[in-house]
Amino acid sequence: HWQPVDVDNVAAPRAKQQKPRCVWFTGLSGSGKSTIANLVDKQLHALGHHTFILDGDNVRHGLNKDLGFTDADRVENIRRVAEVAKLMTDAGLIVLVSFISPFRAERQLARGLFGADEFVEVFVDTPLEEAERRDVKGLYAKARAGKIPNFTGIDSPYEAPESPELHLATLDDDPQALAQRVVDYLRG
Repeated sequence: HWQPVDVDNVAAPRAKQQKPRCVWFTGLSGSGKSTIANLVDKQLHALGHHTFILDGDNVRHGLNKDLGFTDADRVENIRRVAEVAKLMTDAGLIVLVSFISPFRAERQLARGLFGADEFVEVFVDTPLEEAERRDVKGLYAKARAGKIPNFTGIDSPYEAPESPELHLATLDDDPQALAQRVVDYLRG
């Protein structure tokens, strides 16, 4: 049974004087998701908004440290993060979720937890060749050498969004300009 509460998902955002949202950044490893999400977070914070970043690397150190990178584990990874993001939006926050989230079905499942205008899918579109060139962690090289199995874009698929609210082509603009597009969308 759900425990009833008096300060609900209507009262909490009203107190923060903002519209809660889940802004879901998806794209290949090295696409710039975390960089852009961080810039959006800084801009929103400077404007007085209450935000929180859920980043794939960081969440795997705690909440999802028991999960690997099989398809089933990736699905559970996204399910858990979507549930946490929903709790945070219920608390009135703007939650910036930065996860590869390679499968359309799981992103759709996440979207289904939110109200019609609470979920904003942001496709950080970077060609695989560019993501590999930017690979500061050396993950693509390890995946190509067979040291990291099930790596998205190499031996595990990435299903690009078909109709995201925002499509950020990273070869066309710098991260600051792309972050500004997200902030403008949220404030618009």
